[in-house]
Amino acid sequence: MNKIKEKTFFVCQNCGYHAPKWMGKCPDCGEWHSFLEEAHDLIHISARSRDTRRSRPSPLPINDVEMEDERRITIGIKEFDRVLGGGIVAGSLVLIGGDPGIGKSTLLLQVLHALALQKRRVLYISGEESIRQIKLRSKRLGIVSDSLLVVSEISLESIQEMVEDMLPEVVAVDSIQTIFYSELSSAPGSVSQVREATMRLMLLAKRTGVAIFLVGHVTKEGNIAGPRLLEHMVDTVLYFEGDRNHIYRILRAVKNRFGSTNEIGVFEMKESGLQEIDNPSALFLSERPFYVPGSVVTASIEGTRPLLLELQALVTASSLGVPRRTILGLDHNRVSLLVAVMEKKLGFQLFNHDIFMNVVGGVKVDEPAVDLGIVSAISSSFLDKPIRERTLVLGEIGLTGEIRGINLVETRLNEACKMGFERCIIPGSNLKHLKKISDMTMVGVNTVSETLEVLF
Repeated sequence: MNKIKEKTFFVCQNCGYHAPKWMGKCPDCGEWHSFLEEAHDLIHISARSRDTRRSRPSPLPINDVEMEDERRITIGIKEFDRVLGGGIVAGSLVLIGGDPGIGKSTLLLQVLHALALQKRRVLYISGEESIRQIKLRSKRLGIVSDSLLVVSEISLESIQEMVEDMLPEVVAVDSIQTIFYSELSSAPGSVSQVREATMRLMLLAKRTGVAIFLVGHVTKEGNIAGPRLLEHMVDTVLYFEGDRNHIYRILRAVKNRFGSTNEIGVFEMKESGLQEIDNPSALFLSERPFYVPGSVVTASIEGTRPLLLELQALVTASSLGVPRRTILGLDHNRVSLLVAVMEKKLGFQLFNHDIFMNVVGGVKVDEPAVDLGIVSAISSSFLDKPIRERTLVLGEIGLTGEIRGINLVETRLNEACKMGFERCIIPGSNLKHLKKISDMTMVGVNTVSETLEVLF
């Protein structure tokens, strides 16, 4: 088809913002020097819109819609199945993001291998590596199967034809930023290419019933590179988190149309690949020091799973005009708010102290149920008094210093009981409606000052 009319505009490669002329700074995301010129063929848009009008479905009353049981493919890797909500849904589109070198390709190869061992036909498409490089990695991981097919390809048209001809059950595309659609003049990895490739792969998955995994690179802010529309187009968004210098990796679901969000799976990186961790609480507490100021254990709910986590705080006198607040794994603003509550309600003079906080194991916690644990860890370090061993601290803190009730208390306490904890500090409102748990002493508190009297 000959191009009739072409329009040129500038697109932010970080967020997808369109502008008629080049701009130094994106007004939407604030990124500098991120605009690139792209040519958009208007006749292709009108052709696609005409095709859409011809295939328009007829609306139905909701009572007449036929329901079918959701068919899931169980992988056999329990942590991955948990994050997906019980397995892979046929025809779903899953996006996996993570830092370079974190283990995304390794994880997908192991997933496809587990499916191939079930005699399922799977296809691994790499746009970054040759098939010989994939073979080298598979030998290191011990992945050998006749049902696992590999190919190196970046042409979107070739990938579509390949999937429609073979009809495998699961396809992995590594990565979406390398896929190239010939009808667009922009380079691979640009906003237009990524958006078009994702849209066509989504339509391919829904039409054929093939489940497709997409690997996406992340920006320096930790978000998946490309337009924000990308996360809305797919069914599930998974983030593979962790530090390359540490052996632990966390797979987190931030969006899932077929299961609960905020589920996490914990893996350990070994020479032979990623190995799932069945009991993350024991892992995160395995090296916890006992009877040391600044350390406290709290419980967080990640999806349906309770996790026992160690919070560490270090409070030292500062010689700077503005003391430092270095927070890892927690919301910085939330910690600052709790420090202000401590200064007001407890009389602690923290304005001239540096405060460092860390969640051991690289886990990120954003629920308010760990507020009391944060205050307890900071208080313990500031007073240089350790918290008694096998003590769990739970509770949300308000601006007036009151301790508010939290959800799923019994689930958290049962996990703590399994790990051998003997005492738990919980909100008084939760204690009134809580059943007695054997071998555990539960203490209800209503204010932060009352909490410190119990702890110290």
